[in-house]
Amino acid sequence: MCRAPVTQAGVVTTCIAFLACGLISLGASAALIVRLERLAARVGASEAALGLVAALAADGPEISSATAALVHGRYDVGAGIVLGSNVFNLAVLLGLASVVAGRIWLHRSVVVFAGAVSMWFAVVGVAVMLGLIGPLPGLAALLVVFVPYVLVSAWPHRLESRIRLPQAWRRWLRSAIRDEERELLAAIRPRRGHWPDALVALVAFVGMVGASVVMEQSATTLGDHFGISNLVVGAIVLAAVTSLPNAVAALYLASHGRGSAVLSEALNSNNLNILFGLMVPAVILGLGPATSGGALIGIWFLAMTGACLAAAYTTRGLRRPVGVCIVAAYVVFVAVLVRA
Repeated sequence: MCRAPVTQAGVVTTCIAFLACGLISLGASAALIVRLERLAARVGASEAALGLVAALAADGPEISSATAALVHGRYDVGAGIVLGSNVFNLAVLLGLASVVAGRIWLHRSVVVFAGAVSMWFAVVGVAVMLGLIGPLPGLAALLVVFVPYVLVSAWPHRLESRIRLPQAWRRWLRSAIRDEERELLAAIRPRRGHWPDALVALVAFVGMVGASVVMEQSATTLGDHFGISNLVVGAIVLAAVTSLPNAVAALYLASHGRGSAVLSEALNSNNLNILFGLMVPAVILGLGPATSGGALIGIWFLAMTGACLAAAYTTRGLRRPVGVCIVAAYVVFVAVLVRA
């Protein structure tokens, strides 16, 4: 898509629009998180369900920006935002958080329970990115795992008696959910919401989506003006900016010793990005042809996910040296992508 050259005054205006809409989007996302948590608490949702709600609201900026890019045919930007955000989440939510905290302690059952779902999402998402499977079969493959995961996480006590699994498996599943909820209970304590919270949530959602769309358009306009590739704009610039709400929350949780809550936020955020930011829009709008840059981002994301989970399981958490390696892997990722 060809665009008219941007004047110097236009560049300044576009920079201001990008920064302003970035702040509006992040602020609206924060307001949306609080209100949705209150509404979920009113209907008696579990702490794990509250965590999913919070992750979805925090993912709003990247999902909205990625969808806007796909609507305008900028497939490399849209896919870059989603998978670039996921790589950023691993680097900051897990890597930098463990560096700041010194160590993130994790229960192995939580790593396996949440990690298995996250790896499945990563594999399917990358397979769709590479054109190995279509978006519709990919969406179906994700929902087959995601729907039971949400139901078990949200209503563990109601579903436990209805799940026909061996007693040992049920006991292990109960332990994994309990270990995750124990930390989420301390991290997420919203008061019960009322109808004004729903109104505020709606206004925040509309503001977040509108600001994210303008932010994406401003970033790509500036990228075109300065000769920066769409892949870099999406996978590095927009991915980092839109992931800031999750990053701040994760650093806070890690500094207070809530390792399982940090892992849950990072993995749930990545899963929701792939589902709602990539797969659902791809089914409706398509993803365009696979590119070498997109393949690089996807494979890097898949490898980092597997490495983080393997380290977390092996040492029952993430130590500072491992966190340094995760952050270093992201720095290399940025350098390779810029030179690609």
